[in-house]
Amino acid sequence: MAKLDDRDVQRWQNIEQNPRFKELVAKRGRFAMMLSLIMMGLYFSFILLIAFAPQVLGTPLAPGMTTTWGIPIGLGLIASAIVLTGIYVRRANGEFDRLTAQVLKEVQS
Repeated sequence: MAKLDDRDVQRWQNIEQNPRFKELVAKRGRFAMMLSLIMMGLYFSFILLIAFAPQVLGTPLAPGMTTTWGIPIGLGLIASAIVLTGIYVRRANGEFDRLTAQVLKEVQS
């Protein structure tokens, strides 16, 4: 196992104390929490729908159809998870990566 020398420890301390790093951690945490709460809200709504109004999910999309509302609602739930993941990745690869690069540049200089 590699042992950290004093320079490495100092670098880590400089990063932790950097205002941009603190900004990055706070922004990333708030954004992740917001997306998580949105997804949890959607999942809980789906579960509540199953528990208290299952007939809605069993209702055909149109008279005579065998496909019920449960299929598009379930697929919509999956799609929303994919979309929210894409939103996070896009912001992480943009704003968060720029902030990370700025922190590293400031610490290395």
